[in-house]
Amino acid sequence: MAAKAGAEQETAAGPALLRSVTVVFDRLRSQAVRRLSWGIADQAISSLTNFAVGIFVIHALGAVQFGAFSLAYVTYGFVLNASRGLATDPLVVRFTGTDLPTWRRAVASCTGTATVVGLGGGAVALAAAAALSGTAGAAFLALGLTLPGLLLQDSWRFAFFALGRGSQAFLNDVIWAVVLLPALLILRMTHHADVFWFVFVWGAAAAVGAAIGPWQAGVMPKPADIWSWVSQHRDLGWRYLAEGITSSGANQMRAYGIGLILGLATLGSVQASATLFGPMSILFLGISLVIIPEAARVLKRMPRRLPLFCMLVSGGLSVAGLVWGIILLVALPRGFGNWLLGPIWRPTYPLVLPQMLFVVGWGANTGYAAGLHALGASRRSLRTAIFASAVYAFLALVGAATGGASGTVYGSAVAGWISLLYGWWQLRAAMRESDVYPSPAPSDP
Repeated sequence: MAAKAGAEQETAAGPALLRSVTVVFDRLRSQAVRRLSWGIADQAISSLTNFAVGIFVIHALGAVQFGAFSLAYVTYGFVLNASRGLATDPLVVRFTGTDLPTWRRAVASCTGTATVVGLGGGAVALAAAAALSGTAGAAFLALGLTLPGLLLQDSWRFAFFALGRGSQAFLNDVIWAVVLLPALLILRMTHHADVFWFVFVWGAAAAVGAAIGPWQAGVMPKPADIWSWVSQHRDLGWRYLAEGITSSGANQMRAYGIGLILGLATLGSVQASATLFGPMSILFLGISLVIIPEAARVLKRMPRRLPLFCMLVSGGLSVAGLVWGIILLVALPRGFGNWLLGPIWRPTYPLVLPQMLFVVGWGANTGYAAGLHALGASRRSLRTAIFASAVYAFLALVGAATGGASGTVYGSAVAGWISLLYGWWQLRAAMRESDVYPSPAPSDP
């Protein structure tokens, strides 16, 4: 009898899982496709502007100056993650789907906080520029001058997605691109093609979008509200700040370490291999703009479906990264590499396979991260970020010291897969602790 009951349960498990998958897909199709589409479209514009700058620097200035540009860019990522942790992450978690007056009050404080973080980060970048020399100093000088505009523009994007108006975020990024691309061409035509002007024009174009954001939203940033905003959301904000700083700090440590151990030219090749996966960055970051709000909606309406939702996200993004990596492995030796990267494509090509493994792991990590943020499990999210960052920085630098450029990328990929196991374990624990996620009923003795 026990065997028969077990067989019946096993037989029922398949249809139950199929129904769960169908329910989640129905929800995605009926309510979320439009929001996800705007997220991907918006991130496509944002990433393409950054991609255009990177390709211009590679072709115009070569690997060394691209390495200097990369140092400034990862520093921008560090400050950006700090801004998101304090400003936009609490906004997305707590003010997604709220009424318009509540959203406007929150956005005024959120964007004001992002502006203040940009001013502080810009001051530090200017101090670094004064201490450095050559191309690295020039890149940090331009970054320091433009960081406030860059961070304010980014905060508008998250504000619009929290309201469910991804089209407004897309429009703001289109404005950035429309200003940036002609400016890059003017730099080439007027022979001002150096790393300072490339970084400055990139940041100044973002500042145009930042200035138009208040008109789109009907909200003016309130920098004076930073302390009240941070205090009100200190249970989330400080942990998300630490999480963002930890993650981007590991990227900085890796970049600086590669530059010191292997030189700026090798750093340029490593960053170029990441640039080849730009379409995947567009997809992943575009999904990230909306996946936390979507996970929060799933949690409120179908809490038992949250793990399945996260697994579908992880699986889909991992497959996408694998397919793109295979395309690159086939296409680069057939002329695409030289057309895209110029003379540095040959030292970059051996890095494509390990970079593909890293990107596939990145996609797999996206699902549990969205689930932890939707649950508001900031403690567990921070623990996961600290663990992942420590493993990532350690294995990347060990790989650089022992295996050169390929070693550091393989080390990064291995770190991503180790972090995947730990992250899903943390999500499972967070769901058991959550008040909104129902505990399973005890089984009969």
